[in-house]
Amino acid sequence: MEDRYDIGGLASHEQIRQQVYNYCRAVDRLDAALGHSVWHEDGTADYGATVYVGSGRGAIDHIIEAHRKVLGHSHMVTNLIIHTDGEKATSEAYHFAVLRLKREGQLHEMRVSGRYLDRWSRRGGSWAIDHRKVVRDFDSITAVQAMSAEMEGTRDTSDPSYAILGFGS
Repeated sequence: MEDRYDIGGLASHEQIRQQVYNYCRAVDRLDAALGHSVWHEDGTADYGATVYVGSGRGAIDHIIEAHRKVLGHSHMVTNLIIHTDGEKATSEAYHFAVLRLKREGQLHEMRVSGRYLDRWSRRGGSWAIDHRKVVRDFDSITAVQAMSAEMEGTRDTSDPSYAILGFGS
C-alpha cells in the first residue's frame, strides 16, 4: 500500500478518521443521515450473522432502531490504523461501546469491545466505507447503580453538541 504522508495522504487519513468518528456520533445521537453518509450507497456491512449482515446504510437503520430500545449508549474508537493507496484505503479501529438498559426493573450496563475492519474508497472527492467487517473481541452485561438521574446529553439533534459543532446546519 502506498500510505503517502504528504499533504494529500494526510488529508485522506484525516477524512477517513473523521468518518469513523462520524459513525460513533451517528449511532449515539440516532442521526441516520449522518450515519448513512459514512457508507457509499452500495456499501455493505457484516456485524455477524446474529447481529446484522447487509447494506451499510441498512446497518445504520438497524443499529438506530435497536438503540431506541435502550436508555443510553456511548461509542468510542481508538487505535485507528489507516492504510491508503490512491483512491482506496483500509482501516482498523478498536471500538468500545457502553449501553444502559433495564432488565426486570434493574439498571444494567452492557459493554462491547471489538474492531471495525473497513475497506474505503474515495468517490467524487469523498471517502466512505465500501465494506465493514465487525470483529467482537469480548462483551459483558452487569447490574449497575447510577450515580445520578440527571443527564445533559440527548440522543437526537437537540443534543447541545449540534449547536456548538454546527452539525445539520
